[in-house]
Amino acid sequence: MENFLSDLQIDHSKMNFKLTLQYDGTDFHGWQMQPALRTVQGELTAALSLIDGRDVVVHGSGRTDAGVHAEGQVASVVMQKEIIPVKLRAAINGNVGKDLRAVEVETASEDFHARFSALEKTYRYRVVTGQVISPFWVRYALQEARALDLELMRESAQLFLGTHDWTAFSSVQTDSENKTRTVKDVTIKEVSDDRTRSRILELTISADGFLRYMVRSIVGTLLAVGRGEMDTKLVKQTIDEGDRSLVAATAPACGLTLVSVRYEGDERPIH
Repeated sequence: MENFLSDLQIDHSKMNFKLTLQYDGTDFHGWQMQPALRTVQGELTAALSLIDGRDVVVHGSGRTDAGVHAEGQVASVVMQKEIIPVKLRAAINGNVGKDLRAVEVETASEDFHARFSALEKTYRYRVVTGQVISPFWVRYALQEARALDLELMRESAQLFLGTHDWTAFSSVQTDSENKTRTVKDVTIKEVSDDRTRSRILELTISADGFLRYMVRSIVGTLLAVGRGEMDTKLVKQTIDEGDRSLVAATAPACGLTLVSVRYEGDERPIH
């Protein structure tokens, strides 16, 4: 009996860490590890395995696609080596490329999981609305030189709120069996930017989860509305009927950034 009970005891020599990450996704083939390809999860796993002296498993809050960036991606990892968060952060950053950084490392409860503990994710898509896009933005935003009807886009954006089956707005290769998600907030804001000498449109979308290409499909549809290629009636029909053929072209990956992931005890972000 003693041996059986000892097998059930928690190994307190292991520590669970929560990592907040930023990366420029341009030169990564997405988050998920893939053989012979550079990915965020792959590079992070290699660094942490080197630090811990054993193979470790890194869990991310979700899989960003190739070319998608992150300002607040979250990962969790269990380490055996005794190390304080600030030193772990330094060790990670010393063993990964400069386009990936752990900006915050903290200890987490034993049951914390970057993906399964997540309550809400927020993405932001940036569009430079001018005739010229600055080289400082070309990796991080889409250029749209045509005039956009922002009021019509904002009106259509409200149609995406609520719980729906988002099959029509996701990739056919998505591996999620359940296609239902709850979109909690969609905002469209224009900001001035000195470097690009024009204005940047920021489309921010929060939900309890996203399917593959879902945000970029929503953005592509809203941009089509802004250009006068779709109206609000057609957008509503597309959402209600789930007809993939009605969805506008998916927006390119370069403009998309994972802004934040919310967990129990976190305040809801203000957009």
